[in-house]
Amino acid sequence: METIQAYLERKHWELGLLNDCLRHRLDLTRPRSVDEVVRSKFQITAALRAEHELHEWKATETAWSHTADPVSGPFKFSYDYQRADLTVRGPSFYELDGGCMSAAIYTASGMAAISAVLLASAQIVEKADLLVLPGSYGETLELIRGLVPHLRLVALSLPLSDAFASANSPKILLLDSCSRAGAFEAAIRSDGSGLDLVIFDTTCFAGSSGRVRRVLSWARRYGTPLVLVRSHNKLDSLGAEYGRLGSAVFVQGDEDRQRAERPEWTRLAAETRNAVRLLGGAALPAHFPPFVGSAVYWALTKRRVAAILRNGRSMGRHFAAKLPALSAELHFAHGLYVTLRGRRPLDEASARQAAEDMSNELRAEGLPIRHAGSFGFDFAATEWFHDATTDQYSVRVAVSDLPTEVWGDLTSAIACWWQIRQSTGGGG
Repeated sequence: METIQAYLERKHWELGLLNDCLRHRLDLTRPRSVDEVVRSKFQITAALRAEHELHEWKATETAWSHTADPVSGPFKFSYDYQRADLTVRGPSFYELDGGCMSAAIYTASGMAAISAVLLASAQIVEKADLLVLPGSYGETLELIRGLVPHLRLVALSLPLSDAFASANSPKILLLDSCSRAGAFEAAIRSDGSGLDLVIFDTTCFAGSSGRVRRVLSWARRYGTPLVLVRSHNKLDSLGAEYGRLGSAVFVQGDEDRQRAERPEWTRLAAETRNAVRLLGGAALPAHFPPFVGSAVYWALTKRRVAAILRNGRSMGRHFAAKLPALSAELHFAHGLYVTLRGRRPLDEASARQAAEDMSNELRAEGLPIRHAGSFGFDFAATEWFHDATTDQYSVRVAVSDLPTEVWGDLTSAIACWWQIRQSTGGGG
């Protein structure tokens, strides 16, 4: 259990880390509430972005100045016109073990990263089966169905049985961190020797997550090429949503084995870099958080994520007991949010309205909750949610990094609000 005072002390250290990245530090007092924490974080990160633009004024899109030497904290950049050849030198967003080599390609968002990888795969194989787990990210599935015709979408269900067995057509597994917990565990306990490539969307796992390391070990065991794709404005910026940034990291394990068994996939990184260039999806240097990479950063990030996961487990238990018929999904692999269903089926509009009404009414009571379309904040965030597997709509409640007592009060208030609203016929 984390007390409110211990929480505020931890947030004081987080704010200090951000503030130390400014050339002209803001005069901040020690936070006395969650609202002060949130306000100060967004204030500092806005100042960081503004200061970056003022200092790096020579580093424009047209790269007109040969004296420009753009940096963002520990990150250094070199590029020519439109960042088509962007090279980034700096710390990794993952804590990979010492024997693991990787090459990162940075993009303007997480979707830009996975789009580039999927489209680049057309240069490697004419046709392939793309295996997806229950609960995979809806926009990724929409992208595949609409814009990636060479990949045949194969929706898996439990038990997986021999879903990964070798076949005449190449098999690519899309392993998504927002999958349901049971499906994710079943996948990485299966025999992966029949897979030709694994694309792992790690967005909902911390960069230091043990499950990322488990997938690395699993892919290495079978000599399967692995690409980690990620959106970095979720768990990697201390809850401040610093800027839109994504990456595709090509993990190099036993290269000799990969070249011998799947030689064609060694070209995927180069083809992905070319796809990023042609799509205009390169990253913006200003969106690299200047506060990442240090030992203090990793320690604070791990404590944040641990608090979110504890709160998520607590909320799941409470909703299972109090809202058994109104809980849509309480066991995502990541543990960062849960979803609530209506007594009558929700559509996008009614789910969106219910999320907004719940946030507004509970926030008016002084609770730290907002209607916001993301997660990993220092406040609970609600939004409509579409399950692409079942084609059903629900309300997503994103778990936040809050003191134990405050989170318990908020969890109870959400359950009470949702039960009353659904009993009276509101919100769907």
